[in-house]
Amino acid sequence: MANREELAVIRGARAGRAESQLALGRLYLFGSAGLPRSLPTALHWLDRAAQQGCVEAWQLIGNHIPVDLARDNPQPVTGWYERAYDGGLVRAGLVYAQLVLDAARDGQCTPAQRTKALRALEDAARAGFPEAQWLLAREHGAAPPETDEAGARMPAARAPVASPAGQRWLRQAADSGVGAAQFALLEQDWNAGRWAAWLERALPLARTLAGSDAAQDHTAARLAPDEVLLLSRCAQLVEANEAPHDVTPEELLRFWEIAAAEQDRHAQFALGLWCARMRVDGKRIPGSHGAANFKKSVRWLTQAGEQGLAEAWYALSRIYIKPEFSQRNVLEAQKYLERAAEMGYRDAQLECGNAAWRARRENENNDVRALFWLQKAAAQGCPKAAAALRKLAPRQPGAWTDLGALTAGRDLASHPLLAARLELAVAFGLSRAEALLLDIRNADRGHCLVIDIRASYGRSRRRLISVETAQERQLLDRVALVFENVDCGPGGPEGNYRQRLYRLRSLLPDMDGADPGADEGDYSLAA
Repeated sequence: MANREELAVIRGARAGRAESQLALGRLYLFGSAGLPRSLPTALHWLDRAAQQGCVEAWQLIGNHIPVDLARDNPQPVTGWYERAYDGGLVRAGLVYAQLVLDAARDGQCTPAQRTKALRALEDAARAGFPEAQWLLAREHGAAPPETDEAGARMPAARAPVASPAGQRWLRQAADSGVGAAQFALLEQDWNAGRWAAWLERALPLARTLAGSDAAQDHTAARLAPDEVLLLSRCAQLVEANEAPHDVTPEELLRFWEIAAAEQDRHAQFALGLWCARMRVDGKRIPGSHGAANFKKSVRWLTQAGEQGLAEAWYALSRIYIKPEFSQRNVLEAQKYLERAAEMGYRDAQLECGNAAWRARRENENNDVRALFWLQKAAAQGCPKAAAALRKLAPRQPGAWTDLGALTAGRDLASHPLLAARLELAVAFGLSRAEALLLDIRNADRGHCLVIDIRASYGRSRRRLISVETAQERQLLDRVALVFENVDCGPGGPEGNYRQRLYRLRSLLPDMDGADPGADEGDYSLAA
């Protein structure tokens, strides 16, 4: 409760006396025996005193009222900080600069005010204020704008190109202990591949985080996203032998465990592989000791996979086919393998293609599925998949090399179906029998053509041809429109094989020598 003297000050302040308002503001600013410390109340009375020309009032505001309270104040107080800065108070200049730059972002300040704010910011930075150094780094483009002025750590973003001055201020802010500046500098080093510089700054932070209360007790405050990413990246570089030798395996494991518990998918994946004592392809890590804990590994890998990490599902598929795994299940392994392949993991796509090809005797259409996955893997640069494609779906070029000369001067407009078949034959290297008998609509599977005319041509065999280019895809789409609602069988408008061959020879009499590999002798199923 206020004493008699303080009550007199309160009455005088309410009566409008500037000296009483100043005294009351000072009492609330620092607290007293009878009045509690209250910065909002102190700002109210100091502002009223400053409005009456009290110099000490705006000096106290500039020196002691923080920027957050100034932002929330309903009355504009930027002018008091400006006067205090003009009077030589550097800290007031820092708050003034923050308020003006806030207004600049909303388009509510003049160029002269912004220039003065930057000058005040530089004065505060040179005086050693870390907040000013961090703000200057951001103003010069050395830090991502998503991070706020107070240094709250946001998920790291790729920092823009900064000026030399911005980099200098960023390093000073990081050395002064501004967390956001430290993480912005780390992000720059990481993106540039400067592993030694990154580790020199990151390892002490990671060790501090690993021993923090938040890391020890997850019921307390959780780690920030950038802190989790820091631990995960430290573990990655340690595992890749980029870190100093004083990092122990126990420390590496600790980084992984903390980041994994904070839902970092890469840490969960690495921890799952470590628990299984294996690499992603299922082979045991050379030199690893101790028994594998597959149950724990499956839990971590599942969490990583559910967060979109395709290689985690692939590693799970390798675990489920291990004979030593007590819950070995081939069907589960295949499910996880296909999930990884669908998410774009190249090794899983190769394995799915090989598995489907091996199972083609169980289902003839498995070869189409095999080709689909092998194409996906080959498109990602897998040499084994590319070699398998050349073996499983070979082209037969050269069968129609003289087609242009044979059709020169001949009008095929009255035979659009035959003309379309000849285009396919040239593009995909079809034999004469295949070109004349192929059921276009059933043969097109999107990624490949299924060439199967055995029902009409007994000497043929089923084979596949990959659709490799956009031009080939466009050709197939165009030909499909020509054959839309057309019966490609012997009862259709084209007739049987003998009739189609006769029509071809009539239109292209020089065709007999163009397809030496064709065999016209078996018409047993064509008539």
